Parts: sequence; structure tokens; C-alpha cells
Amino acid sequence: MEANEVRALIVAAFPDGKVDVDLAGGHYTVTVIDSGFEGVRSVARQQKVYAPLADIIAQGTIHAVNIRALTPAEAD
Repeated sequence: MEANEVRALIVAAFPDGKVDVDLAGGHYTVTVIDSGFEGVRSVARQQKVYAPLADIIAQGTIHAVNIRALTPAEAD
């Protein structure tokens, strides 16, 4: 699966966020910066980003994903 396809899935879940997806050797690094993460614990943030990818991960389409979920203040 191409990085832009993974990005589209995440953008659909975070339309107001800044989403970046990098693909290197089958490993995806996903960064989402969204104000909706304010006051949300790190694990819960990652779960929110993981959710739109759950089906393709379960199918084995992608398997290695590193998630960074930040608020705008944390990204500065």
C-alpha cells in the first residue's frame, strides 16, 4: 500500500489535522498533529490514529507502523 493511500485514510479521520506519512522499506511512520489530542493520554492518541488503519493491519496489508500523535503546541 502506498503512503498516500494510508495518508488518505488518516486524513478522513482527522480532517482538521496535519497528517504526514512516510514509507521506508515497508515501515510506515505516521505523524498526526491535531488539536483534538489536547488533554488525551498518549496511548489513547495512538489508538485514535490506529483506528482507521485497523482493517488493513488486520488483513496484513501493512504491518509496521510507528505513530506520533501530537497537539499543535507539542509540535512546535
